[in-house]
Amino acid sequence: MAIAPLPLRSEFLFRMVLQAGTPQMAAAGPGQELRVIPVIGGTFEGPSLQGTLVPGTTADWLRVEPDGTAHMDVRLVMRTAAGQHFFMSYSGVRSGPPEVLARLGRGEAVDPADYYFRIAIRFETSDPDLAWLNRVLAVGIGQRPPAGPTYDVYAIR
Repeated sequence: MAIAPLPLRSEFLFRMVLQAGTPQMAAAGPGQELRVIPVIGGTFEGPSLQGTLVPGTTADWLRVEPDGTAHMDVRLVMRTAAGQHFFMSYSGVRSGPPEVLARLGRGEAVDPADYYFRIAIRFETSDPDLAWLNRVLAVGIGQRPPAGPTYDVYAIR
């Protein structure tokens, strides 16, 4: 008896807009580049969650392969408009044709349909009103405008 695939349901949580600082180069494995990029500001806004990034608590450990594919490892502390805090960590992949990735690397505006940019997210908080975040996985669809990365974040239900 075949089991039918279960449907994947999602719920929009927020749009997150980040401002990145100056990348610091670090040692990496053969053929890879490691950039530690401070995240110096940001906001998030959605139907029930709005707020700002807590500066000085975040960085993106970005590994870049020779073909330009980037692997993100990011940790953020967020503060809601009501003053509550939650921790958000995500890993992700940004890839695309070499000429598109080169344009992104130069800080040019590129249509998000021209490259792949996805993240997998976990949350942690001790705030009782936000405890539901501890029990969901989320995904994000990213884009990289010149000002910094922007993500539309969805809880997987």
